Amino acid sequence: MKRRRRSSQRTRRIRVGVVGVGRGMSFARGASVVGMELVALCDTWEEKLLEAGEQLGVATYAEFDRFLEHDMDAVILANYFHEHAPFAIKALGRGLHVMSETMACKTPAEGVALARAVEKSGRIYMFAENYPFFAYNQEMRRLYGKGEIGEVQYAEGEYNHPFPSDGYIRLAPGINHWRNWLPSTYYCSHALGPIMCITDTHPVRVNALSIARSSRDKQNAHVMRGDTGSVILCRMNNGSVARVMGLKMHGHSIWYRIHGTRGLMENLRTGDTEMLRVKHEPWDVKKGEVEEKVYRPEFPVHAAAARKAGHGGGDFFTNYHFADAIRKNEQPYLDVYRGLEMAMVSIQSWRSALADGAPFEIPDFRKESARKKYAKDDWSPWPEDARRGQPPPSIKGLNEPPKKHVTAARKVWTQMGYRGD
Repeated sequence: MKRRRRSSQRTRRIRVGVVGVGRGMSFARGASVVGMELVALCDTWEEKLLEAGEQLGVATYAEFDRFLEHDMDAVILANYFHEHAPFAIKALGRGLHVMSETMACKTPAEGVALARAVEKSGRIYMFAENYPFFAYNQEMRRLYGKGEIGEVQYAEGEYNHPFPSDGYIRLAPGINHWRNWLPSTYYCSHALGPIMCITDTHPVRVNALSIARSSRDKQNAHVMRGDTGSVILCRMNNGSVARVMGLKMHGHSIWYRIHGTRGLMENLRTGDTEMLRVKHEPWDVKKGEVEEKVYRPEFPVHAAAARKAGHGGGDFFTNYHFADAIRKNEQPYLDVYRGLEMAMVSIQSWRSALADGAPFEIPDFRKESARKKYAKDDWSPWPEDARRGQPPPSIKGLNEPPKKHVTAARKVWTQMGYRGD
Protein backbone atom coordinates (compact mmCIF):
# COMPACT_ATOMS: atom_id res chain seq x y z
CA MET A 1 0.00 0.00 0.00
CA LYS A 2 2.74 2.48 0.92
CA ARG A 3 4.54 1.75 -2.33
CA ARG A 4 1.40 2.47 -4.38
CA ARG A 5 0.82 5.78 -2.55
CA ARG A 6 4.38 6.91 -3.28
CA SER A 7 3.93 6.02 -6.94
CA SER A 8 0.70 8.01 -7.07
CA GLN A 9 2.40 11.00 -5.43
CA ARG A 10 5.23 10.95 -7.95
CA THR A 11 3.02 10.66 -11.03
CA ARG A 12 0.09 12.92 -10.16
CA ARG A 13 -0.31 16.27 -11.88
CA ILE A 14 0.69 19.30 -9.85
CA ARG A 15 -1.80 22.17 -9.98
CA VAL A 16 0.17 25.36 -10.48
CA GLY A 17 -0.57 29.07 -10.76
CA VAL A 18 1.72 31.63 -12.40
CA VAL A 19 2.22 35.25 -11.35
CA GLY A 20 3.20 37.51 -14.24
CA VAL A 21 1.82 37.16 -17.77
CA GLY A 22 4.89 38.62 -19.47
CA ARG A 23 7.89 36.48 -18.63
CA GLY A 24 5.60 34.04 -16.83
CA MET A 25 3.97 32.85 -20.04
CA SER A 26 6.97 30.66 -20.83
CA PHE A 27 6.50 28.82 -17.51
CA ALA A 28 2.73 28.70 -17.99
CA ARG A 29 2.91 27.19 -21.48
CA GLY A 30 5.58 24.72 -20.44
CA ALA A 31 3.84 23.44 -17.30
CA SER A 32 2.04 20.53 -18.94
CA VAL A 33 5.25 19.24 -20.54
CA VAL A 34 6.58 18.28 -17.08
CA GLY A 35 3.29 17.02 -15.67
CA MET A 36 2.04 20.22 -14.06
CA GLU A 37 -1.47 21.51 -14.69
CA LEU A 38 -1.81 25.27 -15.13
CA VAL A 39 -4.92 26.40 -13.24
CA ALA A 40 -4.57 30.15 -12.66
CA LEU A 41 -2.78 33.34 -13.69
CA CYS A 42 -2.22 36.57 -11.78
CA ASP A 43 -1.13 40.03 -12.94
CA THR A 44 -2.01 43.66 -12.27
CA TRP A 45 -2.02 44.53 -15.99
CA GLU A 46 -5.61 43.39 -16.44
CA GLU A 47 -5.84 43.76 -20.21
CA LYS A 48 -2.88 41.44 -20.77
CA LEU A 49 -4.04 39.15 -17.95
CA LEU A 50 -7.46 38.57 -19.49
CA GLU A 51 -5.93 37.98 -22.92
CA ALA A 52 -3.54 35.39 -21.49
CA GLY A 53 -6.29 33.70 -19.47
CA GLU A 54 -8.45 33.36 -22.56
CA GLN A 55 -5.55 31.91 -24.57
CA LEU A 56 -4.75 29.29 -21.94
CA GLY A 57 -8.27 28.69 -20.66
CA VAL A 58 -7.55 29.25 -16.96
CA ALA A 59 -8.80 31.46 -14.13
CA THR A 60 -7.37 34.97 -13.82
CA TYR A 61 -6.79 37.21 -10.81
CA ALA A 62 -5.64 40.82 -10.57
CA GLU A 63 -5.13 40.52 -6.79
CA PHE A 64 -2.51 38.18 -5.35
CA ASP A 65 -4.47 37.37 -2.17
CA ARG A 66 -7.48 36.21 -4.19
CA PHE A 67 -5.17 34.26 -6.50
CA LEU A 68 -3.82 32.36 -3.46
CA GLU A 69 -7.36 31.21 -2.63
CA HIS A 70 -7.49 29.20 -5.87
CA ASP A 71 -7.25 25.43 -5.42
CA MET A 72 -3.63 24.67 -6.34
CA ASP A 73 -0.43 23.07 -5.07
CA ALA A 74 2.27 25.49 -6.19
CA VAL A 75 2.97 28.95 -7.55
CA ILE A 76 5.59 30.20 -9.98
CA LEU A 77 6.62 33.81 -9.43
CA ALA A 78 7.57 35.71 -12.58
CA ASN A 79 6.49 39.12 -11.32
CA TYR A 80 8.74 42.16 -11.10
CA PHE A 81 12.42 41.41 -10.43
CA HIS A 82 12.62 42.85 -6.90
CA GLU A 83 9.14 41.96 -5.60
CA HIS A 84 9.40 38.19 -5.14
CA ALA A 85 10.13 37.62 -1.45
CA PRO A 86 6.84 39.00 0.00
CA PHE A 87 4.83 36.99 -2.56
CA ALA A 88 6.85 33.85 -1.83
CA ILE A 89 6.44 34.23 1.93
CA LYS A 90 2.67 34.61 1.60
CA ALA A 91 2.40 31.57 -0.66
CA LEU A 92 4.55 29.44 1.63
CA GLY A 93 2.34 30.51 4.52
CA ARG A 94 -0.63 29.09 2.62
CA GLY A 95 1.15 25.75 2.30
CA LEU A 96 2.07 26.21 -1.37
CA HIS A 97 5.33 25.25 -3.05
CA VAL A 98 7.15 28.17 -4.68
CA MET A 99 9.42 28.68 -7.66
CA SER A 100 10.80 32.20 -7.93
CA GLU A 101 12.69 33.72 -10.84
CA THR A 102 15.21 36.59 -10.87
CA MET A 103 16.04 38.13 -7.47
CA ALA A 104 15.06 36.03 -4.43
CA CYS A 105 14.95 39.12 -2.19
CA LYS A 106 15.49 42.86 -2.57
CA THR A 107 16.96 43.45 0.92
CA PRO A 108 18.93 41.32 3.37
CA ALA A 109 16.00 41.52 5.82
CA GLU A 110 13.70 40.00 3.19
CA GLY A 111 16.25 37.26 2.64
CA VAL A 112 16.26 36.39 6.34
CA ALA A 113 12.45 36.31 6.39
CA LEU A 114 12.33 34.13 3.28
CA ALA A 115 14.81 31.57 4.62
CA ARG A 116 12.82 31.31 7.84
CA ALA A 117 9.52 31.02 5.95
CA VAL A 118 10.77 28.15 3.79
CA GLU A 119 12.00 26.24 6.83
CA LYS A 120 8.80 26.86 8.77
CA SER A 121 6.52 25.84 5.89
CA GLY A 122 8.25 22.57 4.99
CA ARG A 123 7.33 23.35 1.37
CA ILE A 124 9.57 23.22 -1.69
CA TYR A 125 11.28 26.44 -2.74
CA MET A 126 13.24 26.64 -5.99
CA PHE A 127 15.18 29.58 -7.33
CA ALA A 128 14.54 29.52 -11.08
CA GLU A 129 17.96 30.61 -12.35
CA ASN A 130 17.86 29.09 -15.83
CA TYR A 131 21.35 29.63 -17.28
CA PRO A 132 22.95 26.66 -15.44
CA PHE A 133 20.71 24.45 -17.59
CA PHE A 134 22.26 25.33 -20.95
CA ALA A 135 23.52 22.09 -22.50
CA TYR A 136 27.18 23.10 -22.24
CA ASN A 137 26.80 24.20 -18.61
CA GLN A 138 25.18 20.89 -17.68
CA GLU A 139 28.03 19.11 -19.46
CA MET A 140 30.61 21.17 -17.56
CA ARG A 141 28.90 20.24 -14.30
CA ARG A 142 29.08 16.55 -15.30
CA LEU A 143 32.76 16.79 -16.27
CA TYR A 144 33.67 18.73 -13.15
CA GLY A 145 31.90 16.18 -10.97
CA LYS A 146 34.03 13.35 -12.36
CA GLY A 147 37.27 15.30 -11.87
CA GLU A 148 37.99 16.18 -15.51
CA ILE A 149 39.77 19.44 -14.62
CA GLY A 150 40.46 18.94 -10.91
CA GLU A 151 39.40 21.54 -8.36
CA VAL A 152 38.36 25.01 -9.51
CA GLN A 153 40.90 27.78 -8.87
CA TYR A 154 39.47 30.55 -11.04
CA ALA A 155 36.24 31.00 -12.94
CA GLU A 156 34.66 33.62 -15.17
CA GLY A 157 31.01 34.23 -15.95
CA GLU A 158 29.65 36.88 -18.30
CA TYR A 159 26.10 37.92 -18.95
CA ASN A 160 26.15 41.11 -20.98
CA HIS A 161 23.00 41.99 -22.91
CA PRO A 162 22.87 45.45 -24.56
CA PHE A 163 19.62 46.88 -25.93
CA PRO A 164 18.85 49.71 -28.35
CA SER A 165 17.09 52.55 -26.55
CA ASP A 166 13.68 51.95 -28.15
CA GLY A 167 13.83 48.26 -27.24
CA TYR A 168 14.74 49.05 -23.67
CA ILE A 169 11.88 51.55 -23.36
CA ARG A 170 9.42 48.84 -24.41
CA LEU A 171 11.01 46.36 -22.03
CA ALA A 172 10.65 48.71 -19.06
CA PRO A 173 7.28 50.51 -19.17
CA GLY A 174 6.94 53.16 -16.45
CA ILE A 175 9.29 55.67 -14.83
CA ASN A 176 9.55 53.45 -11.77
CA HIS A 177 9.80 50.12 -13.59
CA TRP A 178 12.43 48.03 -11.85
CA ARG A 179 14.73 48.00 -14.87
CA ASN A 180 14.90 51.79 -14.76
CA TRP A 181 16.30 51.69 -11.20
CA LEU A 182 18.44 48.57 -11.49
CA PRO A 183 21.94 48.88 -9.98
CA SER A 184 24.58 47.35 -12.22
CA THR A 185 25.46 44.50 -9.84
CA TYR A 186 21.89 43.31 -9.26
CA TYR A 187 21.44 41.15 -12.38
CA CYS A 188 24.38 38.87 -11.60
CA SER A 189 22.71 35.46 -11.27
CA HIS A 190 22.95 34.62 -15.01
CA ALA A 191 26.73 35.02 -14.75
CA LEU A 192 27.27 33.61 -11.24
CA GLY A 193 24.66 30.83 -11.10
CA PRO A 194 26.31 28.53 -13.65
CA ILE A 195 29.68 28.85 -11.87
CA MET A 196 28.10 27.87 -8.56
CA CYS A 197 26.27 24.92 -10.11
CA ILE A 198 29.20 23.63 -12.17
CA THR A 199 31.73 23.74 -9.31
CA ASP A 200 29.39 23.27 -6.31
CA THR A 201 31.01 26.27 -4.61
CA HIS A 202 29.42 29.37 -3.16
CA PRO A 203 30.57 32.97 -2.57
CA VAL A 204 31.77 34.15 0.85
CA ARG A 205 33.10 37.64 0.02
CA VAL A 206 32.86 40.15 -2.84
CA ASN A 207 34.64 43.19 -4.24
CA ALA A 208 32.95 45.12 -7.04
CA LEU A 209 33.37 48.11 -9.34
CA SER A 210 30.55 49.71 -11.33
CA ILE A 211 30.93 51.22 -14.79
CA ALA A 212 29.04 54.50 -15.21
CA ARG A 213 27.23 55.34 -18.43
CA SER A 214 29.02 57.38 -21.07
CA SER A 215 27.42 60.34 -22.85
CA ARG A 216 28.84 58.91 -26.09
CA ASP A 217 26.83 55.70 -25.78
CA LYS A 218 23.89 55.91 -28.19
CA GLN A 219 21.93 53.21 -26.35
CA ASN A 220 21.35 55.64 -23.45
CA ALA A 221 18.33 57.49 -24.88
CA HIS A 222 16.00 55.98 -22.27
CA VAL A 223 15.01 56.63 -18.66
CA MET A 224 17.28 54.15 -16.86
CA ARG A 225 19.06 55.65 -13.87
CA GLY A 226 21.54 52.85 -13.25
CA ASP A 227 25.03 52.23 -14.60
CA THR A 228 25.90 50.33 -17.75
CA GLY A 229 27.72 47.40 -16.15
CA SER A 230 29.91 46.05 -13.38
CA VAL A 231 32.72 43.65 -12.53
CA ILE A 232 32.40 41.53 -9.37
CA LEU A 233 35.16 39.43 -7.82
CA CYS A 234 33.84 36.64 -5.62
CA ARG A 235 35.96 34.73 -3.15
CA MET A 236 34.41 31.27 -3.11
CA ASN A 237 34.21 28.94 -0.13
CA ASN A 238 37.02 26.70 -1.44
CA GLY A 239 39.41 29.67 -1.81
CA SER A 240 38.95 30.08 -5.56
CA VAL A 241 38.08 33.38 -7.25
CA ALA A 242 35.20 33.98 -9.67
CA ARG A 243 34.96 37.05 -11.89
CA VAL A 244 31.39 38.02 -12.76
CA MET A 245 30.86 40.66 -15.43
CA GLY A 246 28.05 42.22 -17.40
CA LEU A 247 24.74 44.02 -17.71
CA LYS A 248 24.26 46.17 -20.83
CA MET A 249 27.63 47.23 -22.22
CA HIS A 250 28.17 46.97 -25.97
CA GLY A 251 29.17 43.50 -27.07
CA HIS A 252 26.63 40.78 -26.28
CA SER A 253 28.36 38.02 -24.30
CA ILE A 254 27.19 34.83 -22.59
CA TRP A 255 30.35 32.97 -21.65
CA TYR A 256 31.73 30.76 -18.88
CA ARG A 257 35.26 29.54 -18.18
CA ILE A 258 36.40 27.25 -15.37
CA HIS A 259 40.14 26.87 -14.60
CA GLY A 260 40.91 23.83 -12.45
CA THR A 261 44.02 22.28 -10.97
CA ARG A 262 44.48 20.14 -14.07
CA GLY A 263 42.66 21.79 -16.95
CA LEU A 264 40.04 24.25 -18.12
CA MET A 265 36.57 24.22 -19.66
CA GLU A 266 34.72 26.97 -21.50
CA ASN A 267 32.03 27.49 -24.08
CA LEU A 268 33.30 29.17 -27.24
CA ARG A 269 33.20 32.95 -27.48
CA THR A 270 32.81 33.07 -31.27
CA GLY A 271 31.10 31.02 -33.94
CA ASP A 272 28.89 28.36 -32.37
CA THR A 273 28.92 29.55 -28.76
CA GLU A 274 27.18 26.35 -27.64
CA MET A 275 30.35 24.42 -28.39
CA LEU A 276 32.41 23.34 -25.39
CA ARG A 277 36.21 23.40 -25.20
CA VAL A 278 38.09 21.20 -22.72
CA LYS A 279 41.85 21.77 -22.44
CA HIS A 280 44.67 19.92 -20.62
CA GLU A 281 48.39 20.67 -20.58
CA PRO A 282 50.44 17.99 -22.37
CA TRP A 283 52.18 16.90 -19.15
CA ASP A 284 48.87 16.40 -17.37
CA VAL A 285 46.95 14.24 -19.83
CA LYS A 286 45.65 11.02 -18.31
CA LYS A 287 45.13 7.77 -20.15
CA GLY A 288 42.08 8.01 -22.39
CA GLU A 289 42.18 11.84 -22.48
CA VAL A 290 43.32 14.23 -25.19
CA GLU A 291 45.05 17.57 -24.80
CA GLU A 292 42.12 19.47 -26.27
CA LYS A 293 38.63 18.66 -27.50
CA VAL A 294 35.90 20.91 -28.85
CA TYR A 295 32.40 19.52 -29.28
CA ARG A 296 28.72 20.43 -29.02
CA PRO A 297 27.22 18.63 -26.02
CA GLU A 298 23.62 17.47 -25.89
CA PHE A 299 21.23 17.87 -22.97
CA PRO A 300 21.66 14.92 -20.57
CA VAL A 301 17.92 14.17 -20.48
CA HIS A 302 14.74 15.31 -22.27
CA ALA A 303 16.72 16.91 -25.09
CA ALA A 304 13.78 17.24 -27.49
CA ALA A 305 11.60 19.06 -24.96
CA ALA A 306 14.48 21.28 -23.83
CA ARG A 307 15.31 22.36 -27.38
CA LYS A 308 11.75 23.67 -27.79
CA ALA A 309 11.93 25.78 -24.61
CA GLY A 310 13.24 29.31 -24.13
CA HIS A 311 16.55 30.45 -22.66
CA GLY A 312 18.61 27.67 -24.20
CA GLY A 313 16.45 24.94 -22.66
CA GLY A 314 16.57 26.56 -19.22
CA ASP A 315 12.85 27.27 -19.18
CA PHE A 316 12.15 23.55 -19.54
CA PHE A 317 14.59 22.46 -16.86
CA THR A 318 13.46 24.95 -14.22
CA ASN A 319 9.89 23.66 -14.55
CA TYR A 320 11.18 20.08 -14.70
CA HIS A 321 13.29 20.29 -11.53
CA PHE A 322 10.58 22.18 -9.65
CA ALA A 323 8.00 19.49 -10.43
CA ASP A 324 10.51 16.73 -9.64
CA ALA A 325 11.34 18.29 -6.26
CA ILE A 326 7.65 18.49 -5.34
CA ARG A 327 7.04 14.86 -6.27
CA LYS A 328 10.09 13.66 -4.35
CA ASN A 329 9.47 16.10 -1.48
CA GLU A 330 13.17 17.03 -1.62
CA GLN A 331 14.55 20.55 -1.96
CA PRO A 332 16.15 21.11 -5.40
CA TYR A 333 19.81 21.95 -5.91
CA LEU A 334 18.85 25.58 -6.57
CA ASP A 335 17.23 25.89 -3.16
CA VAL A 336 16.41 28.98 -1.15
CA TYR A 337 19.93 29.27 0.26
CA ARG A 338 21.65 29.31 -3.13
CA GLY A 339 19.03 31.75 -4.40
CA LEU A 340 19.70 34.02 -1.44
CA GLU A 341 23.46 33.78 -1.96
CA MET A 342 23.03 35.14 -5.48
CA ALA A 343 20.78 37.90 -4.17
CA MET A 344 23.26 38.81 -1.46
CA VAL A 345 26.07 38.96 -4.02
CA SER A 346 23.93 41.51 -5.89
CA ILE A 347 23.32 43.59 -2.77
CA GLN A 348 26.74 43.34 -1.13
CA SER A 349 28.46 44.00 -4.45
CA TRP A 350 26.51 47.23 -4.78
CA ARG A 351 27.71 48.22 -1.33
CA SER A 352 31.23 47.43 -2.50
CA ALA A 353 30.85 49.41 -5.74
CA LEU A 354 29.62 52.47 -3.83
CA ALA A 355 32.69 52.06 -1.59
CA ASP A 356 35.01 51.84 -4.65
CA GLY A 357 35.65 48.13 -4.37
CA ALA A 358 35.85 47.55 -0.62
CA PRO A 359 35.24 43.92 0.44
CA PHE A 360 31.89 42.81 1.85
CA GLU A 361 30.90 39.42 3.24
CA ILE A 362 28.24 37.13 1.80
CA PRO A 363 26.37 35.78 4.83
CA ASP A 364 25.29 32.15 4.96
CA PHE A 365 21.55 32.30 5.66
CA ARG A 366 21.55 28.60 6.48
CA LYS A 367 22.81 29.77 9.87
CA GLU A 368 20.52 31.60 12.28
CA SER A 369 23.59 33.38 13.70
CA ALA A 370 24.16 35.00 10.30
CA ARG A 371 20.48 35.86 9.91
CA LYS A 372 20.34 37.80 13.16
CA LYS A 373 22.94 40.26 11.89
CA TYR A 374 20.84 41.10 8.80
CA ALA A 375 17.28 40.65 10.07
CA LYS A 376 16.63 44.42 10.14
CA ASP A 377 18.80 45.40 7.17
CA ASP A 378 16.42 47.07 4.70
CA TRP A 379 19.08 48.75 2.54
CA SER A 380 17.40 49.25 -0.85
CA PRO A 381 17.92 51.34 -4.02
CA TRP A 382 14.30 51.06 -5.19
CA PRO A 383 12.17 54.22 -5.32
CA GLU A 384 9.43 52.90 -3.04
CA ASP A 385 12.02 52.58 -0.27
CA ALA A 386 13.58 56.03 -0.72
CA ARG A 387 14.68 57.75 2.48
CA ARG A 388 17.84 59.06 4.09
CA GLY A 389 20.54 56.41 4.16
CA GLN A 390 19.28 54.42 1.18
CA PRO A 391 21.65 53.94 -1.79
CA PRO A 392 21.33 55.49 -5.25
CA PRO A 393 20.99 53.24 -8.32
CA SER A 394 24.22 54.61 -9.86
CA ILE A 395 27.70 55.43 -8.60
CA LYS A 396 26.91 58.89 -10.02
CA GLY A 397 23.80 59.27 -7.85
CA LEU A 398 20.18 59.36 -8.98
CA ASN A 399 20.92 60.10 -12.67
CA GLU A 400 17.65 61.93 -13.40
CA PRO A 401 16.74 61.20 -17.05
CA PRO A 402 16.46 64.18 -19.43
CA LYS A 403 12.90 65.44 -19.97
CA LYS A 404 13.12 64.71 -23.71
CA HIS A 405 13.82 61.06 -22.93
CA VAL A 406 10.89 60.89 -20.53
CA THR A 407 8.56 62.45 -23.10
CA ALA A 408 9.68 60.03 -25.82
CA ALA A 409 9.30 57.05 -23.48
CA ARG A 410 5.78 58.02 -22.44
CA LYS A 411 4.70 58.10 -26.09
CA VAL A 412 5.95 54.55 -26.58
CA TRP A 413 4.28 53.33 -23.38
CA THR A 414 0.96 54.85 -24.45
CA GLN A 415 1.22 53.06 -27.79
CA MET A 416 1.84 49.81 -25.88
CA GLY A 417 -1.33 50.30 -23.85
CA TYR A 418 0.52 50.96 -20.60
CA ARG A 419 -1.60 53.21 -18.38
CA GLY A 420 0.76 53.71 -15.42
CA ASP A 421 3.17 56.56 -14.66
